[in-house]
Amino acid sequence: MNKTLFSTLILAVLLVSCENLPELPKPGSSPKTMTFNNIPVNYPNILKDSSVIEDYHGKKVPDPYRWLEDDDSAETKAWVKAQNQVTFNYLDEIPFRKTLKDRLSKIWNYERFSSPFKEAGKYYFFRNDGLQNQSVLYRQDALDAASEVVLDPNKFSSDGTASLGSYSFSKDGTKLAYNVSEGGSDWQTAYILDLATGKKLEDKVEWIKFSGLSWYKNGFFYSRYPTPKEGEALSGKNSFHQVFYHKVGTSQSEDELIFADRSKPNRGFFASTTNDEKFLAIGIWESTSGNALYFKDLEKKDAEFIPIKETISADINLVGNIDKKLLVLTNHKAPNNRLIVVNSEVANEDYWEDMIPESTDVLQSVKILGGKIVATYIHNASSMVKVFDMKGQEIATLDLPGIGTVEGFTGKKEDKTVYYSFTSFTQPTTIYALDMETLTSTVFKKPNIDFDSDAYITKQVWYESLDGKKIPMFITHKKGLEMDGKRPTLLYGYGGFDISILPQFNLTRLNLGSVFLENDGVFAVANIRGGGEFGKEWHESGTKEKKQNVFNDFIAGAEHLIGEKYTNSDKLAIYGRSNGGLLVGACMTQRPDLFAVALPAVGVLDMLRFHKFTIGRAWGSDYGLSENSKDFDYLMAYSPLHNIEKTKYPATMVTTGDHDDRVVPAHSFKFISELQANQQGDNPTLIRVETSAGHGAGKPTSKKIEEAADILSFTFYNLKEEVEN
Repeated sequence: MNKTLFSTLILAVLLVSCENLPELPKPGSSPKTMTFNNIPVNYPNILKDSSVIEDYHGKKVPDPYRWLEDDDSAETKAWVKAQNQVTFNYLDEIPFRKTLKDRLSKIWNYERFSSPFKEAGKYYFFRNDGLQNQSVLYRQDALDAASEVVLDPNKFSSDGTASLGSYSFSKDGTKLAYNVSEGGSDWQTAYILDLATGKKLEDKVEWIKFSGLSWYKNGFFYSRYPTPKEGEALSGKNSFHQVFYHKVGTSQSEDELIFADRSKPNRGFFASTTNDEKFLAIGIWESTSGNALYFKDLEKKDAEFIPIKETISADINLVGNIDKKLLVLTNHKAPNNRLIVVNSEVANEDYWEDMIPESTDVLQSVKILGGKIVATYIHNASSMVKVFDMKGQEIATLDLPGIGTVEGFTGKKEDKTVYYSFTSFTQPTTIYALDMETLTSTVFKKPNIDFDSDAYITKQVWYESLDGKKIPMFITHKKGLEMDGKRPTLLYGYGGFDISILPQFNLTRLNLGSVFLENDGVFAVANIRGGGEFGKEWHESGTKEKKQNVFNDFIAGAEHLIGEKYTNSDKLAIYGRSNGGLLVGACMTQRPDLFAVALPAVGVLDMLRFHKFTIGRAWGSDYGLSENSKDFDYLMAYSPLHNIEKTKYPATMVTTGDHDDRVVPAHSFKFISELQANQQGDNPTLIRVETSAGHGAGKPTSKKIEEAADILSFTFYNLKEEVEN
């Protein structure tokens, strides 16, 4: 078909559908008009292009909605408008939607702080008054002194959709380099703030992506891709990552190229300097797992980069240095990680020394603080912290407030008092001060929140997956709540990329769970394979041809909740984001009978073409690639988009953002189109497309609350649950 004619036809069909909404359709104007719990839904008439058929290793696979991959086209924009109108018309009819939004606003509206940190003798911290779209950076001369605003990201844009990314202070504390993201995109632009005058310098560094800002002398190292072609910024493939050095007061065109590999376009590079600026490290990656590691002695003139590990077969990251010795955290020959010492004069593996050997728990992170080594572990999917001396001898295990997550330590090598934050499923982030001499913790900042944490209990259970593997799951509910098999339940999971899902008062995730808890429901988190809770082997047992283990684990978790009388299939909702959106999409297509509501958010749903966009090819280490015949077979077997058939699916609301350049929205667009065409029975299948929003990072508070209220409204309405005022 002529491309121009085809585009015009799609646009005309969609515009007609938009004009008919929200009225009931005229005869023949829409393929499906249905009523769900007294709410009519008039689906847009979506054109299927039967001419698009891809040949995968001899198998013909139709792709009738491929035109939706062009997120910048007028046709796709009209489709988004039509679908959003359907969805918001539906949500407008839910009687308790405003009640939920008001309740979420109250829960969210509490003062939040980050742990304080020192730069050049001054204390810095982030603070949010509760409903600010972005947290603000403050400074004070002492912890009990008056504070002043240093950087207010709420002023980056009028609607709060621009956010602060990575940042770095100069060693002398006079300048701050910081990245800004627009509309939730992964693309970032760097600026420099003069901390003495409070004025932004003229420097502007563009097209930064997957990069920190690492200060060195009078400038910083950063990583970027070439400027994308017009119209391809949000979906074009990312290739030829490079490391540059920007000197303050110069234009970006003068930046010095530090590291690149033109022979390997899919490689990425992450630059970091040690706190004393003696060393520059370059991590080299091709996917989400494994990296090579090189370093350069910045004190040596014309020094070359020296490899610590040249192959990309394990994770290996620089933690810091003790003079000329480098401390490196790695899972090379240690699936649960170990801390090694690398002599910068002789970096060969033959001369590596273990400082903290591998143990049965996963060594998650290491920091040098107050003359000691503070090591955070994952023990049975929650945090544990041990302290070692500088020779690697264990001194103590910290007493933590309970089962939860330590979210990071702030401080420097010489500080006598450092800070860390702790959170759990029912305890919002609390800041603690740690005396590095006595190793005792005291509360530094405790939030005042309109949520009664003491009313709930969290327990960890273990259940069997399909292959007999024991899987842990956290279950939270009101104390004393009778389990009658009818409780509204939200089951959350992720299961991928070595990412650990630990107990956290995550406002985006927990605000969904908190409403379930307050309405005599259950919030459950399954720590399924593919994640990093139990080290490299746990992760790898949920990747590539073993990816089905992840879905089996999650399905078994749902069956456990039903079997133990927490809930039943009519009261069970499932939720996941990104790779977790894939999880929900795969489970709802494999077991549509098991769930009442499915909530795939910013999901990877087209497993045959994910690698065609932005950074998608890097996910091949977890998923495999359809261009390989062996990988194609198992990808096709579980790809949510390609396993939709004419059957009754759960009530489904897909959520995505129009600026998502991590998991491009075409995944969600194509999936919901196919689902609407095949849904049988009386469950709605909707999509909510957020404008000026990306994959999730930096999303303003106002949009988070609105999205959470809409997800919860849809969920409770389709679980046939009333919501308390």
